[in-house]
Amino acid sequence: MDVSTLFSVKDKVVLVTGGAKGIGRMISEGFVANGAKVYISSRDAKSCESAAAELTTMGPGTAHAIPADFYKLSDCQNLVAELKKRETKLHVLVNNSGSNWGESYDRYPDAAWTRVLTLNLHRVFTITQLCTPLLEAAAGIVGDPGRVIHIGSIDGIRVPALETFAYSASKAGLHHLSEVLANHLGKRNITSNSIACGPFESKMMAATLKKFKPMIEGSIPLKRIGTPQDVAGTCLFLASRAGAYVNGATITVDGGSAIGAKL
Repeated sequence: MDVSTLFSVKDKVVLVTGGAKGIGRMISEGFVANGAKVYISSRDAKSCESAAAELTTMGPGTAHAIPADFYKLSDCQNLVAELKKRETKLHVLVNNSGSNWGESYDRYPDAAWTRVLTLNLHRVFTITQLCTPLLEAAAGIVGDPGRVIHIGSIDGIRVPALETFAYSASKAGLHHLSEVLANHLGKRNITSNSIACGPFESKMMAATLKKFKPMIEGSIPLKRIGTPQDVAGTCLFLASRAGAYVNGATITVDGGSAIGAKL
């Protein structure tokens, strides 16, 4: 029961959606740094190729790009078809791709709901469903199931200060979808868990952190925003033998943001 085997993801095949930037890039790097073979997918083909090349150079694992626009069902299908050409198994699926839309309550557009819910919730189900045969093929001995990890948000647990109605609703739905999938896929020897992330350096958070970083850090019990090691480490735990019996959980990785006491 040594650390090198308990937390190992060496030679595992991993798909990270939105894995070229932000939190997705942090997760991709964590897996590659620990010897996994990582497929990165998003609609920004240039960023996917660039990230894959950079991560492979860092090693010891490798990274490979398969661009896809997840708003398009055909792209989701093509992504998994291409993955099946290259691999017979998928050990870990990380559903990370997401979008946000901030606008005042009185002007919040109908289009925001379609766009945000499609990517943050609907396509999570689509991609998980399409990848299930590969995940089942990877689910081998007792103690090593296939893994699905969903990147949620503490804004799906608490009421956010910002007016991001569709985003917070989609992440609350994602956390519950993960539990529903855990019940169904658990019977197929596949776990489903979500990570409710607090503030991290990412494109989605860039404008907010630029404006309010000291205030945000001051409201967090640990007095800092998240680092790559925080989210990557949680994913490595869930993907390794150490996390093999965790199923249907929502793990908050937020420095205590969601439970910080307020007067």
